[in-house]
Amino acid sequence: MSSAAHKRPRPRPRRYDAGKIRAAVLAQFGAVHDAVRDLTPAQLALPTHLEDWTVRDLAAHIAMAAGSVAACLEKPAPPRQEVPLLDWPFATASRAARISDDTKSVAASATDLDALYERTGARLAELLPAAPDDRLLATRVGAMRLDDFLVTRAVELVVHTDDLNHAAGLAVPYDRQALAACTRLLADALAVKAPGGSVEVRVPPYAVVQCVEGPRHTRGTPPNVVETDPLTWIRLATGRTTWDAAVDDAKVGASGERARLAGLLPVLG
Repeated sequence: MSSAAHKRPRPRPRRYDAGKIRAAVLAQFGAVHDAVRDLTPAQLALPTHLEDWTVRDLAAHIAMAAGSVAACLEKPAPPRQEVPLLDWPFATASRAARISDDTKSVAASATDLDALYERTGARLAELLPAAPDDRLLATRVGAMRLDDFLVTRAVELVVHTDDLNHAAGLAVPYDRQALAACTRLLADALAVKAPGGSVEVRVPPYAVVQCVEGPRHTRGTPPNVVETDPLTWIRLATGRTTWDAAVDDAKVGASGERARLAGLLPVLG
């Protein structure tokens, strides 16, 4: 983790209900499992918009992302926390190549994706209930609390559920709590990346944050407002769509001279 990441100004940390996040991660993983179980060889061979990944690679990556919780719980706890939750969105891009290599390896070795998902789900169900929220995990980006890491798993699961739906023409549902956590963490990441109070970003019904340096409003309607829906926000924040495309498609409403966020997106690599 770079020293710059540790010096980023932060909004007041958001509190997540740990029990609800645990349930949301398991529910979203279960929904993806139900869909993956029925994928045909032709669907698994389809391309995705994630570089050279196929749907099979994407499915393997989702299992790997969820399974990382159990894998970390099986290792000794690190001595101290290294990565607060709001550092995580800025710590992933530098590890993208390694993550892609690991994903390809899992996809190549898992001849039966249904069995992979069964094993992953069973291990989570076995290990999670006994693990305290403050248990430290040696994650890929550094030592994190379990409750924080589970929020990042909700983000991974929601983002990649959307990727899967897009690539394979599916309609895998989004768990409400997982979608809320994903929306909120990515909105808070924007406020960390561009601290200030001149722009209000609204993603109803889950998040409202203020960001971007400039005059701060104190009452009434802010002079600069951006509003969008959760899935559009997630796609913007992760680079799945561009600011101009979302505005042109009327997926984003932006008013005020500072309300153009194109230069600040994406926030998650």
